Amino acid sequence: MSVRVQRRHVIYVQGYDPRGLAQYYRLFRTELRKSAVLYGLQAKIGRPQTTDDNTMASWSIDTQGRDWQTRVTYDFLRWEDLIKSDFAVPIWRTVLHGFTIYCRAFFSGVIPRIWKAHWRFGMFITYPHFVLLNLVIWSALPAWLVATAASYFGAPTPIKWTAAIAVFFVALWALLKYTEKRTYALYLMSDTIFTWQFAHRARPEWDRRIDRFAQHLVEVARTSDAEELVVVGHSSGSFLGVEIMARALAIDPDLGRRGPRVVLLTLGADLPIVGFIPASKPFREHLRQLAVAPATDWVDVQSRKDVMNFYPFDPIAGHGIDAGPARRNPTVVPIRFRDMIDPAHYNSFRWQFFRVHFQFVMASERPHPFDFNMIVCGPIALADRAADPDAALAASNHPDPPTIRTPPLSSTSLPR
Repeated sequence: MSVRVQRRHVIYVQGYDPRGLAQYYRLFRTELRKSAVLYGLQAKIGRPQTTDDNTMASWSIDTQGRDWQTRVTYDFLRWEDLIKSDFAVPIWRTVLHGFTIYCRAFFSGVIPRIWKAHWRFGMFITYPHFVLLNLVIWSALPAWLVATAASYFGAPTPIKWTAAIAVFFVALWALLKYTEKRTYALYLMSDTIFTWQFAHRARPEWDRRIDRFAQHLVEVARTSDAEELVVVGHSSGSFLGVEIMARALAIDPDLGRRGPRVVLLTLGADLPIVGFIPASKPFREHLRQLAVAPATDWVDVQSRKDVMNFYPFDPIAGHGIDAGPARRNPTVVPIRFRDMIDPAHYNSFRWQFFRVHFQFVMASERPHPFDFNMIVCGPIALADRAADPDAALAASNHPDPPTIRTPPLSSTSLPR
């Protein structure tokens, strides 16, 4: 496999994560340094520059290997203002709305279908409601004690039950609020609410932002001197990336026919949480369009160890879509995190579920063809990397790379 790429443009679509530009830039910079040591590279990263409307930021990366060099423009698409507005909703509304949506999804068949497609994700999406049930039980204890004490002192029944109910709700509110940093129950309920509303086209502010990003993608493809343009969608950024790509194709049906090679890369994808909802017919049509798009590629990377993605899953047939003989996308690439992580702490790594989910966009600790930083900064085009991973690794690998032992990160520091 020959060196193909010297200039690349990456458009990164983050998932539903309240952390924004500063945190993601620091994460990228830290992980790039690890990859540089692992592969024996020289890498220089520029400072992020934001657009006037603060919806995007960009930085450059110059990377040099033993017989290659690349220059990358990295665009970070920003949603954190929209996500933080969701987090400002009162706790009681988040809980009531999240629980109602879960019930609607269950009785409409969405949750059973998710369990059938991937039981691990079924457990994950049910987890915050299991937490809620436990906190309800714990909140009932002080309420029972208050009711018992009121009866002992001869309080009238209305006062007894009013006091007990008040204590119950105060205790539940306090438990939800002050255990959130450990449970992430409210965060995951907010995520579920957003996904359900997005599938029903009830988030116009998100649609406007997606249209803005689709126009940016088209403009980059028309004007960039890059040889490859990669749209990266991680986690719930996967279905947002699908939407951006599909809307860009609607703007310019010739996208990818001229200029840089255009590739969608979905990592740790959870496409069914939108695609399985009956109302999301437009999204399923977008999946079908991407499946047969003749001039754009799509690579979907999955891992069984990550409970927050669907594995094994065909993003087209798994949604009941028949793309016919014209189907050419996506190329599904299964990976094993065991092959990427230092064996010395793999056993602790595997139980940190948020940390595992973020491994898709973090540096490998052992050389691997699907190291995120080598996809971004390496010399091999993504479609070629997917077609021949071993050759891609050989083209970018240092002759005798060291293994980087990175202390395991706290799972609570890496929300989805």
